[in-house]
Amino acid sequence: MESRILQLISALRASGVRVSLAESAEAFSAVDLMGIQDRESFRLSLRATLIKDVKDLSTFDKLFPLFFGSGTPPEMGGNPSDDLSPEEIQMLAEALKNFAENLRQRMERLMNGDPLSRAELEALGQLVGLNQADNLQYQNWMTQRMMRAMAFPEVQKAMRELMEQLQQMGMNRERVEQIREMIQQNMQGMQEQMQQFAGERIAENMSERPRGENIENLMNRPFQALSDSDKKVLQREVKRLAAALRTRIALRQKRMKTGQMDPKATIRANLKYQGVPMEIKHRDKIRKPKIVVICDVSTSMRFCSELMLSFLFALQGQVRKTHAFAFIDHLESISEDFTGTNADEAIQSVLWRMPSGHYNTDLGWSLNDFNKEYMDTLNSGTTLLIVGDGRNNYNDPRIDIFSTMARRATRTIWLNPEPDYMWNGDSDMKKYAPLCNNVLKVSNLRELANAVDELMTG
Repeated sequence: MESRILQLISALRASGVRVSLAESAEAFSAVDLMGIQDRESFRLSLRATLIKDVKDLSTFDKLFPLFFGSGTPPEMGGNPSDDLSPEEIQMLAEALKNFAENLRQRMERLMNGDPLSRAELEALGQLVGLNQADNLQYQNWMTQRMMRAMAFPEVQKAMRELMEQLQQMGMNRERVEQIREMIQQNMQGMQEQMQQFAGERIAENMSERPRGENIENLMNRPFQALSDSDKKVLQREVKRLAAALRTRIALRQKRMKTGQMDPKATIRANLKYQGVPMEIKHRDKIRKPKIVVICDVSTSMRFCSELMLSFLFALQGQVRKTHAFAFIDHLESISEDFTGTNADEAIQSVLWRMPSGHYNTDLGWSLNDFNKEYMDTLNSGTTLLIVGDGRNNYNDPRIDIFSTMARRATRTIWLNPEPDYMWNGDSDMKKYAPLCNNVLKVSNLRELANAVDELMTG
């Protein structure tokens, strides 16, 4: 119990609440006096001793249940088959056979009302990067990532199909509705369980975060788990990284400028010397790349694309030509913004013209815009670079256009912050990925910097 109280105090401090050593000691004295048997008395004794400013009450009220529970575990709806007749159970089993094994297992689990084990929650958290999150504003976002990793969107769609099949097989409509409501309650209970776990883990991360966190930790933190102050630090860091990359790439190009020896050209050049190799000819091995980059600047991708554009702006000297485009629900050319000398002004001009908000991202429509106006920017010397998560909100992904673009370019590279196990629901990455030469995960600044290095090397 003492360690959990200390974690709560550390998390309060990480959230900006000032808690002195004397106030911490008062909290322990109050707990010794009031005890922990009555949860409400225990909560009030901590709140009274640790919080001195009314504006910090809401922070305490958010953090306390994450360390000491809410008192009521998420409620599951139970198993709908408990009330079914043998004939209806057989009908349900037959309908389930029509679904793939992995999907069927998840559906059966929801119908049984089985909550996730602690080990399963830990594994899910590890998959979605929950261990790097230390800001409560990302609790809901992390919960959504965990749900995607559990294929919740596909399960919900499959459940609707299952209900339709049961009706077609002759099951009573009231019974089908009863099953639907119980499954929905089970799904809600599992979602609440994930949300509660995400909050607990984030609060623990906050309590363990060292003061004055170094840049190395920030570079490994997922973009979506960054606070506004963290983003400002990384915006400065990306300039340093870009300068280092520029120097390294320039040296690499200088060393390789001569390229490999060209035997045929060497023989031809030395015929005048009776074949004695007085002059060695080399192939021109290094060519600065020509890049066409298309960036998703919707809310979920905005910061990642912003940093990518910062890299490209800083590396203009190592690139023959860059055609840059940005999109949310339509495509805009932003190449003109990169003709100046101030990267910050150029990028902010782009983001100002395409403000963030709750848009329906539509890459398919943006590809249609590209096909109409900018397809001639792609040729055999071009690298096509896409920065986005491939989520089209169930719009037409226009795979036909993307296939044409990939064929015209020398190589196609996709930078996506989401790992492949999250390519479900409204994601069309499983359709785009086979057409790419490479798909790189760029969920944090370190991965993005490595991807840019690989882009310029290839």
